[in-house]
Amino acid sequence: MHVNAVLFGFVTPGLLAAAFYYIPRLLRTELFSHKLGVFSAIFWNATVAAGIIGIAAGHTQGREYAELAWPVDIMVVISFGLVVTNILMTIRQRKESILFVSIWYTTAAVVLTSVTYCLGNVIWKPDTGALVGIPDAILLWFYGHNIFGLLLTPMALGIAYYALPIATRSPLYSHTLSLLGFWSLIIVYTHIGTHHLLQVPVPTWLKTISIVDSIAMVIPVMIVLINLWYTVKGKLGEIHADIGAKFIFTGTIFYFFVNIQGSMMALPHVQRITHFNNWVVGHAHIGVLGFAGVTALGGLYFILPRITGKPLYSRFLADVQYWLVLIGITGFAVVLTTVGLIQGNAWYNGETLYRTLPEIQPYYILRASLGTFIMIGAYLGLYNVVRSLYFNRGAST
Repeated sequence: MHVNAVLFGFVTPGLLAAAFYYIPRLLRTELFSHKLGVFSAIFWNATVAAGIIGIAAGHTQGREYAELAWPVDIMVVISFGLVVTNILMTIRQRKESILFVSIWYTTAAVVLTSVTYCLGNVIWKPDTGALVGIPDAILLWFYGHNIFGLLLTPMALGIAYYALPIATRSPLYSHTLSLLGFWSLIIVYTHIGTHHLLQVPVPTWLKTISIVDSIAMVIPVMIVLINLWYTVKGKLGEIHADIGAKFIFTGTIFYFFVNIQGSMMALPHVQRITHFNNWVVGHAHIGVLGFAGVTALGGLYFILPRITGKPLYSRFLADVQYWLVLIGITGFAVVLTTVGLIQGNAWYNGETLYRTLPEIQPYYILRASLGTFIMIGAYLGLYNVVRSLYFNRGAST
């Protein structure tokens, strides 16, 4: 429930909301259909609600990142289809001949995920939603890793490429680098999911490709970050002045760390210690919440005043939320990474699972406390957004 609520109930809709704002502006045209956009949002939320309720009631396929039952899978595919239709038709009627890189990232994300979701959830087998044995594991991790790599990552980078130049009033450092980063991401990231199966009797050539591509991910990541960071070079004051850009820029820092960590943990000798424990959980939190989630919050705060024509209800509350989220997610990552190393080294040296529990119990208590930071930040953000939309009669402090 938690994973699907975060992926499909918070991060993805947040990223899509920003995309529906900037796509028409970058193309100098109207959105193809506002009614279709509203219907897509309603249908998307109904899909997420159906999925969460279904899982709570025990209707699940029991596969990581692919837990939703088959009828909900169909609803997810329809949701993506509605979004893809609106975006592609908007591109078709554009008045701007040059497609800015944010358009490339967003379009690729929704189109490719429409395909990978069908494959990963084995949508042609409604009775099980799965294949049998090793082939199912390979297909699952092809999909599972690409939910982050071909959906959340390009959507988040699309927002960063749009918002940071505007917030700093600076031109993009290099359009050529932006396209090079895009194509290298699409080519390299697609195959790395199998690095979750290095301990499994998967064909060696497939493991080798996943390891090589995992290490090669340094290339698209550094291309993107060099391009974005050089764009805002010397403009950190402007970044701080715009709370949306502040969240987004922080997201790029999380992007750096999650990918360095990901490349390292794909190495077989490292993975003997780091896999099947809380290290991987910490890694997922840095990527989904730290990078994509923080960027989604930044996109929300960036577009909200521009849509309403009014400032946020409270910049102070937004800053408090920023620090609560930053401390919470960073602490989460540090605690879970530490626990993972404790578990991995203990198991590697022959300790049983249960004998490590007393040692890691204090870390779990600390993790729960840090989670409270994130939760309080979320409630403050919700209050701030609602007040900004419906009860905002002017700027607050």
